[in-house]
Amino acid sequence: MWNTEHLKKCSILFHCVTPGQNVGFRIGGRSSFYRMQTSQQSTRPRPLVGDDVAYMLPMGGFLVFTWVGTHWPSFFVASYVAKTLLAALLVVVLWRHYTRIRWSYWWLGILMGIVGVFQWVGMEKGLLHVWPSYHLVEGGLPFDPTKVFASRAAMWSFIAIRWAGASLVVPVMEELFWRDYLWRTLAAPADFKLAALGEWDRGIPLIVVSILFCTVHFEWLTAIVWGLMVGGLLVFTRSLGACILMHGVTNFLLGAYVLWTHDWKFW
Repeated sequence: MWNTEHLKKCSILFHCVTPGQNVGFRIGGRSSFYRMQTSQQSTRPRPLVGDDVAYMLPMGGFLVFTWVGTHWPSFFVASYVAKTLLAALLVVVLWRHYTRIRWSYWWLGILMGIVGVFQWVGMEKGLLHVWPSYHLVEGGLPFDPTKVFASRAAMWSFIAIRWAGASLVVPVMEELFWRDYLWRTLAAPADFKLAALGEWDRGIPLIVVSILFCTVHFEWLTAIVWGLMVGGLLVFTRSLGACILMHGVTNFLLGAYVLWTHDWKFW
């Protein structure tokens, strides 16, 4: 119980605050701060979705339209345009939910992107030469835009959307999902935000994410190796921006290679 002597030694300072502000007071010479809880509703609007859902939505929508275009070839062009625009829109709308992207080691990301395209094309060609049936799922004949469109304007419009989507939209969407959200979820299953970006955790996220990354690529073995490369970049730099640049440069140069050689199986 408090007595007069206690009260002489302790000074209590209360501040008039608005709901949600800190309350500061001093007891026995020690300062403390507490959050005032009131019944008044916060004026800040609630987000429409949680952070987990925000990371999954662009990737999920992209994969749904990819499935549609794969199973119904007549919808391939429409589904490709739709998934590119949808993914871009969702990433922009949900941007506030994502980890702030650091662009340190940007030069290494560009360099690794150049190395990545040589790895992707060279390894895939080598594998198909010694193991022609190594693809677990065959995607049928590659889509050749030069034989589909009635006009060159329509053809180049689609090529522009496809090239831009692969170089600008896909790298941001996929790196946010694979190397940010899923990686950190494996490191901290209870709450991915408790894990640091690029956390090593005995190499488990690096291996698991690289294997899962190959499930959305016909070139599964080539994709695993490329996934290990970009995962290693993340561990070394802790920079998601460097990974996005590596992904974007690889995809951009791969598009240039396809357009130069008309080797459409790489697209």
